Amino acid sequence: MLAQRPLGLDADSIGANFRHYFAHTLGRSGECYTTHYPYKALAMTVRDRLMERWIKTQKAYDEAQCKRAYYLSLEFLMGRSLGNAMLNLGITDEVTGALYDMGIHQEEIAENEPDAGLGNGGLGRLAACFLDSCATLQLPVKGYGIRYEYGMFRQDIEDGFQVEEPDHWLRDGNPWEIERPEYTQRISFGGRTEFHSDQHGKLRAHWVDTHDVLAVPYDIPVPGYCNGTVNTLRLWQSAATDEFDLDEFNAGSYTEAVGAKNSAENITMVLYPNDASESGKELRLKQQYFLASASMQDILRDWRRRHDHDFSNFAEKVCFQLNDTHPTITVAELMRLLMDEEGMEWDDAWQITRSTMAYTNHTLLPEALERWPVRLFEQLLPRLLEIIYEINARFLAEVAARWPGDTERLRRLSIIEEGHEPQVRMAYLAIVGSFSINGVAELHSNLLTSGLFKDFYELWPEKFNNKTNGVTQRRWLAHCNPGLRNLISDTIDGDWICHLEQLRKLEAYAHDAGFRNRWHEVKKANKQRLADLVEQECDVRFNVDSMFDIQVKRIHEYKRQLLNILHVIHLYARIKAGETKHMTPRCVLIGGKAAPGYLQAKLIVKLINNVAQVVNRDAQVGDLLKVAFFPNYRVSAMEVICPGTDLSEQISTAGKEASGTGNMKFMMNGALTIGTLDGANIEIREEVGDDHFFLFGLTEPEVVEARQSYDPKSIIKADFNLSRVMDLLEKGHFNQFEPGIFDAIIRSIRDPHDPWMVAADFASYVEAQERAGAAYGNRDGWTASSIFNTAASGKFSTDRTMQEYNEDIWKLESVACKDCKPEN
Repeated sequence: MLAQRPLGLDADSIGANFRHYFAHTLGRSGECYTTHYPYKALAMTVRDRLMERWIKTQKAYDEAQCKRAYYLSLEFLMGRSLGNAMLNLGITDEVTGALYDMGIHQEEIAENEPDAGLGNGGLGRLAACFLDSCATLQLPVKGYGIRYEYGMFRQDIEDGFQVEEPDHWLRDGNPWEIERPEYTQRISFGGRTEFHSDQHGKLRAHWVDTHDVLAVPYDIPVPGYCNGTVNTLRLWQSAATDEFDLDEFNAGSYTEAVGAKNSAENITMVLYPNDASESGKELRLKQQYFLASASMQDILRDWRRRHDHDFSNFAEKVCFQLNDTHPTITVAELMRLLMDEEGMEWDDAWQITRSTMAYTNHTLLPEALERWPVRLFEQLLPRLLEIIYEINARFLAEVAARWPGDTERLRRLSIIEEGHEPQVRMAYLAIVGSFSINGVAELHSNLLTSGLFKDFYELWPEKFNNKTNGVTQRRWLAHCNPGLRNLISDTIDGDWICHLEQLRKLEAYAHDAGFRNRWHEVKKANKQRLADLVEQECDVRFNVDSMFDIQVKRIHEYKRQLLNILHVIHLYARIKAGETKHMTPRCVLIGGKAAPGYLQAKLIVKLINNVAQVVNRDAQVGDLLKVAFFPNYRVSAMEVICPGTDLSEQISTAGKEASGTGNMKFMMNGALTIGTLDGANIEIREEVGDDHFFLFGLTEPEVVEARQSYDPKSIIKADFNLSRVMDLLEKGHFNQFEPGIFDAIIRSIRDPHDPWMVAADFASYVEAQERAGAAYGNRDGWTASSIFNTAASGKFSTDRTMQEYNEDIWKLESVACKDCKPEN
């Protein structure tokens, strides 16, 4: 094959390629005024430069015969790719200049890119950050996920209610992906198992009479930061084995003819179908097995390409990281492939499996640990169920040998949960089949071993470890906050983009008046950008001199958006009562999506919108308080929100949030946190110090103790502020024309069994908010605290997280591509 000259990274080369794609590939002329075609031309121009490095990176991995890790996740919330790719290639200025010479503004066409609909929230965004850091660290890590045609729903607000609309993010195609049909895999469902003796007289299982679908891979490049490395995210799309039954179609049975095709394609149609129905549960289990089977088959195919059928050192060269419980069926699927397809005996296959699987847990909520009915497994995955039964039987024998006669412990530890409807406990399958189990913050990991997985910890303490989450500073500071990026780089040099701990050097400038002024001006410009977005999306005008008080995350009772809006009502009541002396003007922004079937969360969205409407229309309130609910919260919106935030709301009930990553993004961009001692808040406070963090609320042990005699009615009665808030709610002040609509929320606050203990933390929250308001009134002091927060955020880079995963779990060697020259 003839070698080609590398594509240039200068403005002239980029401009020439852009014009070629615009005219010759897309067939557009200079009279095309839409931004759609310039965006696609620019995406292909940038992608070509990634492609060169992508091919060389994979070649370098092959030549190094290195150990590889595979990251399996049902979500990868990648956001937009264009800006991140330009940043990591080091060509942002060159692209901007090339387009400017053609009369095109890069920022305008970048807005044409949709957010990739491949995730729901923190779990998927974390996976995306992990891949970025692995590429930057030059670790041979490949991501595997699903190519959802429709992502998380688009959220509209109608009369205050959340309305879900399809998010057809692939409608105009995705220029960042490459289809790889040659690596298509066949995935089986249903059928039954037959046993036959092979030529050596050994009994072998055959999964027969199955209904099969195809898994077609699409690859997305994941560039490291200015180092020439480009790793891969492989996404699977489902397809039918045959397009349709032509005879049935010709006979007029149109629906039946395409039924199999439609059924197959439904598997990857929608991210997280509502599993409240039986068909929803079936589809979610299909998605999970589809991901696991396609990925394992693909990895074994690639292994055979490099090693034929020799699996003697497979465990030394391969590691799988399971991102939460969704892909944990991988444990049983690898066993099936090694035994049924590769002809291994159980012990050999199990030794490989439990030496290569590693499991990350992301939740402390027992209800969030997936369990699937045994009957559903029997229907969809009968061969996998047989393997799970065998894994469980052998595991329980090990438990019985350790604790003879302890039948209660056997019941607690069994992968199969007995009862009226026997269930497969997927987290337990992961723990039994993995050599490493990690939590994602120090508190979370401690609570796993002392509570949720205590029995497993007593059996295998060596398996458990902590890996505190992080975020990638490339996207969440360098890309999304160019003003602050430039100020930091001008002050301490630019090496911090790969070594975030160097931000500690900023502490020396926190008391420099000139530096504080420059920092404040950057923040003010970011707040204006956010205020413009809020006005555009919410039709509410924010004053940039007010404190921007922000809570954006998935709407869930444990995250306590309800506590936040109760405080807003408290501020409103104070203003109406004339208690405004020393009150800090405040703009409150709340955003996030509620799961379609989560009625209480959707009711909280309605309450927020109703309160916002009353507050914003009241002339007496004026600019002292503004409230907005941000619709359709997404990655690209967060890229504007977090740089413009003053106060970051991280107010979950202590002991409920595994880690959180929004808290890290806000901190990195100079926001101060108001929060409980929950998740990674604890470590954030340890890094920045109590003087720059507004702490409130019960601790996790105090929550446990308080539950024994929790009496919210007495708390409300004894607290004038909370009584006043509840009075407004109960008298329907925010729902005068919708009587009784918020009764369920009112009951939940007064309920002595409220697991989120909203009333218990209200007074402490109000007091912390008053401290925050007073602190904001001292501009120099607040700006210094903002600088200290950014300076202390070094620990929360996913570069550090990935180094810890690698040192303790994966044990990979970094591989630099000899032919890939790092970008300047």
